[in-house]
Amino acid sequence: MNILRLIVLLCAWLAITGPAHAESVLAQFLPEQSAGELVEGADGFGPIRDDLPVAPVLRGGERVAWAFITTDFVGTTGYSGKPIHTMVAVDDEAKIAGVQLVHHSEPIVLIGIPEAKVQAMVEGYRGLDLIAEAKAGGTGHDVEIISGATVTVMVIDDSIVRSGLKVARTLGLGGLAAPVAQAGPSFEINPEAPAPSSWTEMEGDGTLRRMVIEVGQVNEAFATNADPRAVRRALTEPPETTFIEMQVALASVPSVGQALLGEAQNTNLQSWLKPGEQAIAVVGRGLYSFKGSGYVRGGIFDRIVLIQDDVSVRFHDRDHRRINGLAPEDAPDFPEMDLFKIPAESGFDPGKPFRIQLLVHRDVGPVEKVFTTFDLGYQLPQQYLRAVAPPPAPPEAVAAADAAAAIAEPSESRAQAELWKRIWLDSEVKIAILGAMLAVLTLVFFFQHFAVRNERRFYIFRMAYLTVTLVVLGWMFNAQLSVVNIMALTGSLVSGFSWQAFLLDPLTFILWFAVAAALLFWGRGAYCGWLCPFGALQELTNQIARKLRIPQWTLPWGLHERLWPIKYMIFLGLFGVSLASIEQAERLAEVEPFKTAIILNFVRAWPFVAYAVALLVAGLFVERFYCRYLCPLGAGLAIPARLRMFDWLKRYRECGNPCQTCANECPVQSIHPTGEINPNECINCLHCQVLYQSETKCPVVIRRLKRRESVAASPAPRLGPVPAGHPNATPRLKT
Repeated sequence: MNILRLIVLLCAWLAITGPAHAESVLAQFLPEQSAGELVEGADGFGPIRDDLPVAPVLRGGERVAWAFITTDFVGTTGYSGKPIHTMVAVDDEAKIAGVQLVHHSEPIVLIGIPEAKVQAMVEGYRGLDLIAEAKAGGTGHDVEIISGATVTVMVIDDSIVRSGLKVARTLGLGGLAAPVAQAGPSFEINPEAPAPSSWTEMEGDGTLRRMVIEVGQVNEAFATNADPRAVRRALTEPPETTFIEMQVALASVPSVGQALLGEAQNTNLQSWLKPGEQAIAVVGRGLYSFKGSGYVRGGIFDRIVLIQDDVSVRFHDRDHRRINGLAPEDAPDFPEMDLFKIPAESGFDPGKPFRIQLLVHRDVGPVEKVFTTFDLGYQLPQQYLRAVAPPPAPPEAVAAADAAAAIAEPSESRAQAELWKRIWLDSEVKIAILGAMLAVLTLVFFFQHFAVRNERRFYIFRMAYLTVTLVVLGWMFNAQLSVVNIMALTGSLVSGFSWQAFLLDPLTFILWFAVAAALLFWGRGAYCGWLCPFGALQELTNQIARKLRIPQWTLPWGLHERLWPIKYMIFLGLFGVSLASIEQAERLAEVEPFKTAIILNFVRAWPFVAYAVALLVAGLFVERFYCRYLCPLGAGLAIPARLRMFDWLKRYRECGNPCQTCANECPVQSIHPTGEINPNECINCLHCQVLYQSETKCPVVIRRLKRRESVAASPAPRLGPVPAGHPNATPRLKT
């Protein structure tokens, strides 16, 4: 893994030496916002404070509230994996005076949820009392969950409340004050604490905390719901039936992990955790699952959230591991046993109380649901903690720290820098697999003359490679490039480039570097023909269609030549729109079926699935139909590919005149009838190079073989006797 670490260090150097942009999110969005739309009667904003990214909301020159963007204070991301920017205004009474959803990348519109519905939900936070929320730990209000957008709504709710509390406490609004540092000793995990001996002991001393919810309790909770359908859909099981039994333990404590998981699993857990990270073990049984199935599609466990003061942690699939078995002999049987990692940058303190909030839903319609929550409180028992009294800092150290903080980058930027480094190290296996695929493909291209020598073996290799591209890179790793990446890069260069935003996805980052290099050597075909998961899906389904004898259509050259510019028109149109509105361009980029077919595995609203399936069906008759005529990504890659430095594909003088074998067999019709290969359309499948050496199809090779065979088969010429007097004549003997 030395090569991997070298790559990470190189990228770290690029991130450090690249331009740093400390501008707050509020500074980016504030000029575009209307104070009157945010707070009723307001007529403008004052300047942003130097010490805090908040701006006064003015009415007649008087401040009536403080405005801020949630992502300046909390780093919660949504279903899309990108931040949701919400502008909030808080008045002097610590009540929310206004709130607006400023920018997001959530697929709510794409799955059929009107944007106005989400905007209306956000507007409902006007008047929320943050003092009451501080007393209730952020749960003193009802969350209006929108069916189909559970994660999005919960993230918006969490970011509004948590950021609002931070701002109110920092500014002292409504009498709220920033938390005072504890005067007495603080606590840390004691790694030498003895391990409990049984499950019963762990339940008794509080190492395990248990919550049992019965069917009757769930029915009672939904009976007070404002939607009358919730009562009509009550559970029919007996009231004493266990709806869910859930138990929680802080498994990152060495002695707790040892007792709960056993030596082998605890060792794996400790090696999984990086410095500062913690992990909880959650086990459950009953009618209801604390995991659900939404995380399989979205990567976020939307039924549980960890809450500690202003900190809330939602768990992604990358933060999750299953527990293979429980170590105590008296442990009950649980069908669900899982570990969840708590990131170091979350601010979680293992020595303080926290709670796990369980979201319970009830179906009230074909796609509609109502929700309620239950809390499981947890406090790590004192025997696992030890007191730490921090020594007072000398005055000169305080001054030095203040000076360093004044020139340091914002904490959110530092957290993001640490985040991408951790993501790279956690993705070692994925990066290694992608690196191996790139290495193999590079060898094939450099030694293509030998690689294509045996037609059958090369066909098997290509089908196997495309299968790995589809299944591993596509469906498992979601490493599907998109025209959106090109637009995002362009927008970043215009607005202020930052390496960190692109380093958060290591596979995409590496793929784009590989594509950039390949464009100079081989053109766009290195990616389009070998590394694009949707392209692989098209070719593999077309090969199955051929095996099933589905007829293949070859479009007339004149029509084909007039259709392939369509993808360039689509790309230029998207690129033009992105210069005005990247959000609108991302919506229009749904012309790419990649998200539906590769990222979401066809689990999406039916119009998107129908569109992707229609393209694949067209590809059964016209190989790579989408690649040929509609793909804006292919068009975007083809434009810089004209700068390639080498022409690796070998041709004969006879190609195109008179021979048309390659032109007729090219899978994407990228060879002109005159014999030239159009590099903008070529996918580098190397089929023409297979034909270049074919002893059964290429007329030039066949003619050469026949000439050799005729020369080898012709008899040697007979020579007559050497005439007398010739130097070589045999001399006569005299008698």
